[in-house]
Amino acid sequence: MKNGFKAMDSDMHVMEPCDLWQKYIDKKFLDRAPIGLNRHKRDLGVQVDGKIMPRPTPKPIPALRPIREKILNERYPEEEARDFDNIAQVRAMDKEGLDVAILYPSRGLFVLAVDGLDPDLAAAIAKAYNDWMYDFCKVAPERMFGAAIVAPHDVSSAVEETRRIVKELGFKSILMRPNHVNGKMWSDPYYNPLWEECQKLGIPIGFHEAGRVFLPQPALSDLIPSFTMFNTLSFPMANMFACADMIYGGVMERFPKLKVAFLEGNCAWLPWLLWRMGEYAELTGAAEHPEMKLEPLEYFQRQCWGAVECDEHVAKFIPEFGLEDNIVFSTDYPHLDVKYPHAVESFLKMPFTDQSKRKYLWDNCARLYGFGY
Repeated sequence: MKNGFKAMDSDMHVMEPCDLWQKYIDKKFLDRAPIGLNRHKRDLGVQVDGKIMPRPTPKPIPALRPIREKILNERYPEEEARDFDNIAQVRAMDKEGLDVAILYPSRGLFVLAVDGLDPDLAAAIAKAYNDWMYDFCKVAPERMFGAAIVAPHDVSSAVEETRRIVKELGFKSILMRPNHVNGKMWSDPYYNPLWEECQKLGIPIGFHEAGRVFLPQPALSDLIPSFTMFNTLSFPMANMFACADMIYGGVMERFPKLKVAFLEGNCAWLPWLLWRMGEYAELTGAAEHPEMKLEPLEYFQRQCWGAVECDEHVAKFIPEFGLEDNIVFSTDYPHLDVKYPHAVESFLKMPFTDQSKRKYLWDNCARLYGFGY
């Protein structure tokens, strides 16, 4: 709690150890397990099936490394000393004033981001990560809850793992990158069994972009020459793409109780996108997307959420567009572009009403992740 406001982090990250998969993966896949890289401090790189991610920018700038390391050294000395273990995670929550956090991956954002990855290997990679996350959360099981990764390369195994992480591990979300896999859009009927299972179990999908991978990404990612430009454009654009696909593609109509969150891509774009989608739904939607029975805005209001950054002051207009119940707070700890340990404090200074602050910090998060508080 901070200044009288209960706080739930909709998107807090862990820093997985390099040898996670060597310790947790099924032994028959050990020789093919992802390898966490340790090329420099806080390296989030991972090698999967011979491919290294995140892929480098087309023209790497050596001057970025010292800038990045200076910021991280100043911000996370205590966490670094504990190698970002689960005790450090709880202490970070205490510093921020977080009551509850949903924990998303860092290296785990990359390990399944390869088109054509062997489905059995992908499923084993996901299971190993989820087992590790379950153990990580044991230090504070009433405060820390895992977001699972599931392998979309084979929908049957994805359904099976989703069922396991809910019923056996008590996880609160499944992570999906917004980038489509093996040439299939998320609205492809192939994924219907997964969305049906998520709806049945009441577990949300958290779409979450990250760095350059071996999947299709927006913003001409192969041409963008800089880290700065890629991160500016790719994160929100990937979420816009997934949002439009899930709504126009009929997923929300087919599964009216499915819950979907669009994380780490800001939220101030939502009014514009949903307005523009509404314009085209009125113009050509009946011909191209006859399955849609509601306006795009109505689908989003009914079953979607977007994440607000702690200093995203332009999001003050969100309530005017009827989306005050669809925004959740996130710190994005422990990455580069965050305000830790002052994220919640910074958020409380934003030009939002107290009602909006309470909804974003707690009420909406609790509804998204199925807490009965």
